[in-house]
Amino acid sequence: MTSTHALGQFLRTLPHSAAATFLALFPIVDPFGGIPIFFTMTSSWTPQDRRNTAVKTGLWVFVILVTFLFFGRFVLHFFGISLPVLKIAGGLIVANTAWGMVTSHARITPEESHEAQEKEDISLTPLAMPLMSGPGAIGVVMALAANVDSAASYLGMVIGIAAVALTVLLFFWLGGPLVRRLGPNAVGAINKIFGFLILAIAVQLVWDGVADFKG
Repeated sequence: MTSTHALGQFLRTLPHSAAATFLALFPIVDPFGGIPIFFTMTSSWTPQDRRNTAVKTGLWVFVILVTFLFFGRFVLHFFGISLPVLKIAGGLIVANTAWGMVTSHARITPEESHEAQEKEDISLTPLAMPLMSGPGAIGVVMALAANVDSAASYLGMVIGIAAVALTVLLFFWLGGPLVRRLGPNAVGAINKIFGFLILAIAVQLVWDGVADFKG
């Protein structure tokens, strides 16, 4: 294979991998749906403290998801978990997240919310984990990574994760006025739409896992 052909293959694979990762993760991470929770938890903070927390949350989302991207396969091998099982388990977790969004259940528990009120830094927990990069997002990343076999695909997935983390940062940084303008009803409706899309992704994950067992 010539260097020119290899570069062309690299460029074709990288954008596809980046786009697929972003599109798979964005509705599950749902940075728009996290805005009301973020601004509720930081209501008494200064704008600068809120911006700093938004930046750190975005960085933590990136670190968490990239860690499971590269080391998730070793975890699967260590515990003897097959890819079909992971797809089904991830699909069930994602479905639970989607059902909570559709039925307007809280994405974090009351205990986690109470603990956050007493913490000085809430960027890692509960914002990055479990609110943004929770089990559903981690399961999707691990399922996607299990099918990756090239450096270009891995780099594309890292870029896709970075794009998702950047949207978390920007939505948390700039989303307050937007949420106030839309109002709770519009925000709730958008969350339900995202929830429906996530539920479809969950069904697809479970279906793929069952199909792999039959194959």
